[in-house]
Amino acid sequence: MPTMNLKGWIEQDGMRLSPADLERMLKEGPETITRCGGEFLLTWDDCIARDAFGIIPGPVPPGTISCNGREILRINPDPAPCTLEEAIVTAVSLRSDEGVVAFSGGLDSALIAGLARLPCVTVGVEGSHDATWAAKAARMMDLDLEIVTPRENEVAEALDRVVRVIPEPTNPLEVSIATTLYFAAEWAAEHGHTRILSGQGADELFGGYARYLSSLDLARDLDRDFADLGRQRRRDQAVATLLGTNLSLPYLDVRVVRAARAIPAEEMVRGGVRKHPLRVVAEHHIPTEMAWAEKKAMQYGSGIWKVIQRLARRNGYKKSVQGYLTEISRAEHDH
Repeated sequence: MPTMNLKGWIEQDGMRLSPADLERMLKEGPETITRCGGEFLLTWDDCIARDAFGIIPGPVPPGTISCNGREILRINPDPAPCTLEEAIVTAVSLRSDEGVVAFSGGLDSALIAGLARLPCVTVGVEGSHDATWAAKAARMMDLDLEIVTPRENEVAEALDRVVRVIPEPTNPLEVSIATTLYFAAEWAAEHGHTRILSGQGADELFGGYARYLSSLDLARDLDRDFADLGRQRRRDQAVATLLGTNLSLPYLDVRVVRAARAIPAEEMVRGGVRKHPLRVVAEHHIPTEMAWAEKKAMQYGSGIWKVIQRLARRNGYKKSVQGYLTEISRAEHDH
């Protein structure tokens, strides 16, 4: 059989498949992997298969098997039904053989860290909310935590690299999120890790954004934001790939998505509390105080956004971070 190449990992019914398992399956035909889950880009012969949600970047659309440049099959994992808690525990377990957790001390990453028991990395400038809270959370949970505290000149250097690779380089919010992730990916790569477990997707699945508190149609808003996750993944994987790593997303495991989407939208935000079902699950695995705590968004909690604003002012853009980022982007394109 010609060389098979797997980037990421594949599972079937909760069991990770070895390269030998895959080779045996592929001898029977590509349809054998249409029910497989995981985060993967698999190539063999003249064929390419990519996981259902397109977590791993690749040249074919998410959830497709293409041979000789033509889509021949769809990948549609169908694991046994389970509760939300069982889904999350399984999703994290499947991803916990290697890697680090991008840890802010907030609900989403704390639940992953509590289940995975992997090294954790937090990005936060000196004295930032995330650095302080994550250190406290790590002590409470007895986690192995490294806090990366980038200096202003390091943020400026990271900005130059991030703007070059992300799809929407002059959107300030996108850039600040991507720059924060850059430092987590850099630390992971320097310490020999290729996988970064991240809480991405939890806000969109479970109603985590503040704007959901005043939503007039929460089901519609959740659907819209969930549909936008593909764009966010492209941004974040572009940064992770730049540093030789990949994001791994337990909340976007097919089991978790299925279990979450079965919960009525009105259950997600209850009594002014966002992500209510996720907090109920988290209480069983992390300290209660952390399961019910509110937290700032990553780009604000890390302090990176304030550093970017300061860099913009210092470069003559007193009122427009957008203008500063456009200048960086233009300079990159001129090279």
